[in-house]
Amino acid sequence: MRVGFGYDAHRLAEGRRLVLGGVEIPFSKGLLGHSDADVLLHAVIDALIGAASLGDIGRHFPPTDAAYRDISSIELLLMTARLVRDAGFSVVNIDSTVVCEAPRLLTHIPEMVRRISGAAGCGTGGVNVKAKTEEGLGFTGSGEGISAYAVALIEEKI
Repeated sequence: MRVGFGYDAHRLAEGRRLVLGGVEIPFSKGLLGHSDADVLLHAVIDALIGAASLGDIGRHFPPTDAAYRDISSIELLLMTARLVRDAGFSVVNIDSTVVCEAPRLLTHIPEMVRRISGAAGCGTGGVNVKAKTEEGLGFTGSGEGISAYAVALIEEKI
């Protein structure tokens, strides 16, 4: 068994869709980035890549590569799951936390879990998503951006 940790943060900006955990969330701003800027999936991807000792998200999906411009991070997670499988591992579970003041995410979490588990290749019982605020503190608390943390457990296939 191996554990990996992931983190990501992006600035909120006008004129962008807000996508978290592969789910489009109705909101007045979206996250700024090369892809769809889904901080939750980027943290999950880094956790999985880290657990398999395969580097980080930038190594596999560099923001300088036009192929990844505006790509859905669900597609990146599908590619990551394939990398992890090809390295001889399977995903056991993923635990994650999204940090933002707004919007409220509670009603969107079941769909996030469904999409993450489907792309990662593990059952919905193996994925957990939590939403937290920072009580007005820091860049997430002031509404400037959103961040996410994730840990992943993988096991060697026998």
